[in-house]
Amino acid sequence: MKNLSDNDIIESIKKGNVSDFSLLVDRYKDRTFSLLKRMLKNEMDAEEVMQDSFLKVYKSLSSFRGDSKFSTWLYKISYNSALTFLSSKKRKEEQDFISIDENFDLVKLDNEIYSTTENVNQYILKLIDKLPIKNAIVLILFYVDGFSINEISNVMGISLVNTKVLLHRSRIALKDLLLKHNYHKEIL
Repeated sequence: MKNLSDNDIIESIKKGNVSDFSLLVDRYKDRTFSLLKRMLKNEMDAEEVMQDSFLKVYKSLSSFRGDSKFSTWLYKISYNSALTFLSSKKRKEEQDFISIDENFDLVKLDNEIYSTTENVNQYILKLIDKLPIKNAIVLILFYVDGFSINEISNVMGISLVNTKVLLHRSRIALKDLLLKHNYHKEIL
């Protein structure tokens, strides 16, 4: 079953083999949960939104045309579901863009992250998690999940140019955070 492509599984589901949807869920649940957990900063909320996202995908599977990869489509639905969830909790959009300087006690953050990480990759991921949501998501999608700029643009619903600008600014924000933590010598 692992050799089946996403499109093969989708065609099987469309033909009435609804139990095959579990193959897609098993294939993408971990990465989807990781994306949502980074956005929502809460495992229970991420689990709830993930279930909602997979339900939306299942109900809309007949409308999936295959113009993009299934994973891109799923991430777009998950991303939008998370944004809807955040807005329903009446979180202000401005909080996503508060500067790093205003939002963090760097010494406390540094000690917390150092004490709970085992290697450089974990340290970087924990710092990324401290960035505003959109900055963290674009870095994770590009570097961890290997999405192209076009795919990230589709997932986040922003133009290609804005995606490139956001990725560039996110890299700078992460670099600044590393420099402020004096960790640049080991990584950069």
